[in-house]
Amino acid sequence: MDHSCYKCGQIIEDGKPFCPQCGAPQIRVAVAEAAAEPVQADAGALAHAAEPVFRAPINPVPTRWLFTMQPCALAAAVAVGLTILGLNPFVAALGTGFLAVVFARRRGLGISIPAGAGARLGALSAFLFFGISAIVETLAVVVLHKGPQVRSEMMDKVQQAAARYPGVEVQPFLDFVKSPGGFTFMVVASVLFGLLAFLILGSVGGAIGATLFRRHD
Repeated sequence: MDHSCYKCGQIIEDGKPFCPQCGAPQIRVAVAEAAAEPVQADAGALAHAAEPVFRAPINPVPTRWLFTMQPCALAAAVAVGLTILGLNPFVAALGTGFLAVVFARRRGLGISIPAGAGARLGALSAFLFFGISAIVETLAVVVLHKGPQVRSEMMDKVQQAAARYPGVEVQPFLDFVKSPGGFTFMVVASVLFGLLAFLILGSVGGAIGATLFRRHD
């Protein structure tokens, strides 16, 4: 049975592979496209996927502020107690930094604390220690009326220090300290010096504690 060429329209006998007119191939391979069978999804799976997922609530992790404050406050409280028992305040300030690292590790189940973080913990605990000590001292002065005694003790210490370094300029300084304004200046300077010393000692104690525990870990 003859058929026409799909390219030029020439009548060609069946069985010839090429058109004698234009040379176009006459053998075609028809590929049947497989009809995609609709996949029926499992109704149970769809229902399960559509259901909302409820997750169990996770216990909230304590905030960084609480995690830092609690061990530092505990270390400061211990240092205040040791000071009341007779421990030197500067030694207690050094120890409160070390204790802050110990309590922080216990609260964090043995977490490794870098030296810098240990120094910050020590500084914060020493600051709290200084604040609590200052409050206790102030209450003792007000309640027990120890103001004149504290003034007398400070003047004795200043005179003892002046006796160690005699000079012409010492007497004007003593006269200034004995005045009301000079005494107030000495009190403020002593407080600032004590705070700075406590912060430095607490930072050193915290850094030492963190370094020792990291080496142990």
